[in-house]
Amino acid sequence: MRVLSVAAEAFPLVKTGGLADVVGALPAALAPHGVETTTMIPGYPVVGASMKGAKVVRRWAGLMDTPARLLSGTIEGHPLLVLDAPALFNRKGGLYGQADDWRRFAALARAAADVAIDDGYAVLHAHDWQAALAPAYLRYDGASVRSVTTVHNIAFQGQFGADVFPALGLPDTAWRIDGVEYYGGVGFLKAGLAAADAITTVSPTYAAEIRENRFGMGLEGLIAARHARVHGIVNGIDPAVWNPETDAALPQRYTARALGRRRVNKRAIERTFGLEAGDGPLFTVISRLTWQKGMDVLAQRLDDLVAQGGRLALLGSGDAPLESAFLAAAARHPGRIGVRIGYDEPLSHLLQGGADAILIPSRFEPCGLTQLYGLAYGCVPVVARTGGLADTVIDANEAAIAAGVATGFQHGEVSDNSLAHAISRTIRAYSRPDLWCTIQRNGMRADFSWTESGRRYADLYKSLFA
Repeated sequence: MRVLSVAAEAFPLVKTGGLADVVGALPAALAPHGVETTTMIPGYPVVGASMKGAKVVRRWAGLMDTPARLLSGTIEGHPLLVLDAPALFNRKGGLYGQADDWRRFAALARAAADVAIDDGYAVLHAHDWQAALAPAYLRYDGASVRSVTTVHNIAFQGQFGADVFPALGLPDTAWRIDGVEYYGGVGFLKAGLAAADAITTVSPTYAAEIRENRFGMGLEGLIAARHARVHGIVNGIDPAVWNPETDAALPQRYTARALGRRRVNKRAIERTFGLEAGDGPLFTVISRLTWQKGMDVLAQRLDDLVAQGGRLALLGSGDAPLESAFLAAAARHPGRIGVRIGYDEPLSHLLQGGADAILIPSRFEPCGLTQLYGLAYGCVPVVARTGGLADTVIDANEAAIAAGVATGFQHGEVSDNSLAHAISRTIRAYSRPDLWCTIQRNGMRADFSWTESGRRYADLYKSLFA
């Protein structure tokens, strides 16, 4: 079975978040199940630099009124297609947030639909709003290609004014409540959810949550109406990239049977973040600094965390007031809190490989990958009980400890008291070395590779033809 996977980013070529990791890992996860996946992404400058001398396999004279061509290459040994449209994608700055994002990603979706139809793909798999118009183009073209839309985060929907509709090249019949119309404008994600043969989210709990007003972000009615086609499949992680036994980013590699070696990495974190050396609990945060991630609540608990003997190394960026709040906390507690504003992939590996626990107090989290990395690296996750966090971390309550299955700490509502209690529980468990090592090893033994998730995606594709 040939599948065209369409997304705005894919690791290792271009990445802003977990979406890229998932898209980059899917081809290898699907291959053992008889699925050949071709990945299609835009030709951003960083992508174009890796495509020098690539073969041109298709041209458009006017794709959303601009010339474009399709380049063929490989990504991690699997087929890759790059939409080379310089007027749309060869720009400085971030991948998103451009005034004409509607045109840029409509072009990606239109091109993907053309390729899927003309080149005989069985399934088109669209990831998030940037690719979600592709299933709508297939639907209104009357194509036989099956389609899947994956929601990585329903909060990001690609909503634009009604004035863009005439330029999308869709028939007038698409301007309906069961088409692309959304509250008087155009909804890219909404269109993909309405048109796809199947909808997936990146965890079973999130698949249920987005049927509620609190999590559905206005699309809960559509999700509920199509619930029979909605599937929750937990993301995996790539052990070739995230493995403490082989990770080149770690000063000291280690296994679950040699956790003492992590101290070398802990010392490296202390030097990098200007922290006092010590064996007390070292927490980390590797996150966007936003309200969704619960960073406002965490910022209010830092004085208490330090008072209980904890330290924090934070790597992230986001809302300016939250960046300022964490920097202010670091100034109040020199040697106890260290902050790096920005993102650094090797440094994120070091933090997972040397910190004792990772804080993830998200208000909602479709799946989350940092807690999976933490489990794999013995960096114990402290998470909110939501979405994929609830699905992947087993709370260290008395029953789970007695059964020998605890892998981390969960807390309920994202509030001062709830988070403070979770941090206190974590610090108490850390003071019991035997218990702490058991929790670490339980997480490291858990299988969050793509083996099972790849099989479930393959089964889903095949079910579309039953």
